[in-house]
Amino acid sequence: MTRHALLNNVEHKDLRVITARGKQYGDDIMYAFTFPAEFRNVQAHYPIVFAKTPDGNFSPLALFGFHEGQNLFLQGDAWEATYLPLMVERAPFLIGTAPNGKVIHIDLDNPRVSQTEGQRVFLDSGAATDYLERVSKVLGMLDEGIAATAPFVAALLELDLLESFALDIKFTDGAQHRFVGFHTLSEEKLHKLDAAALGRLNERGYLQAIYMVVASLSNFRVLIERANKLDAAVR
Repeated sequence: MTRHALLNNVEHKDLRVITARGKQYGDDIMYAFTFPAEFRNVQAHYPIVFAKTPDGNFSPLALFGFHEGQNLFLQGDAWEATYLPLMVERAPFLIGTAPNGKVIHIDLDNPRVSQTEGQRVFLDSGAATDYLERVSKVLGMLDEGIAATAPFVAALLELDLLESFALDIKFTDGAQHRFVGFHTLSEEKLHKLDAAALGRLNERGYLQAIYMVVASLSNFRVLIERANKLDAAVR
């Protein structure tokens, strides 16, 4: 359940947000939305893949596991990567639109919301805490990133650079798994682009983001290694 409310320093003056990581806070997620300006940070840890949305568009995702509810970077109360995707960091806050501009909403039913523990959102004076200032910055970057994603994906589709893929994984215990349902960049088609097409991508600032996606795919090895370690710990 969700219960969104417009954040304000009167009704929410005592609000706190738990920033610890853990399954109990909803961190047991397979992936999170990401966007081109974030790809450089994301590709250092996670594979970047694309999921087809119900409306036929594509969303870039930072991948954390191989099935729903699996986050191989989450070990107890630790997220074992030095970069946390902004879509994960922003919880339980959301950005909204009002006549006078962008506003911050909060999901009051989110398990991170507390009255007794975690980061304070407002000071006694009613001013925003440093934590809320950071949240506001994160939401602003996400808002800009979401707006920039559609034209980026459109450019990929125009050049037919997205393709579905299947990854056959054999784990150390002998189990085999076929990972399907997502799309990735076609390196073969990328290499065949002529100078004019590459120039247009570069002019729009997309070429670097494309290569960040390609580089991120080496992180599938990281995911497989983490899955093997998790399986060994359970056995």
